[in-house]
Amino acid sequence: QVQLVESGGGLVQPGGSLRLSCVASGFTFSKYRMSWYRQAPGKERELVVTITSDGSSTTFADSVKGRFTISRDNARNTVYLQMNSLKPEDTAVYYCYARVIFRDYWGQGTQVTVSS
Repeated sequence: QVQLVESGGGLVQPGGSLRLSCVASGFTFSKYRMSWYRQAPGKERELVVTITSDGSSTTFADSVKGRFTISRDNARNTVYLQMNSLKPEDTAVYYCYARVIFRDYWGQGTQVTVSS
C-alpha cells in the first residue's frame, strides 16, 4: 500500500532553517509528481509546493517563494523540502502528498514551529 512518511520538523527560531523529508513506498515514485502542503492552527490546508516526477519543474506558493526549495531523489523514493528564512507564520503541520492512480495519499504530518 502507498505510504508517505515525513520527518525533520521541529522548533526553530525566526530566520532559521529546517529540512523536511518524505519517504514514499508502495508505488513507482519516479512516475508521480509530489507535493508539500501545510496546515496552521485554525486554517485550511494549503499547497506549499509541487515538483514534477523528474524534478524538472516546481511550483511554489507566493508566501514561500525565494525561501523554500524542493528536491527529490528518485533512487531513494524521497522528496525534500528545504525551508530557509523561516517566519512565525510558517508554523504549521507539514504534509507530504501524492495522487496515485486517482487516489489522494497523505503522510501523517510533521510539526514545524517557528518561535523565539
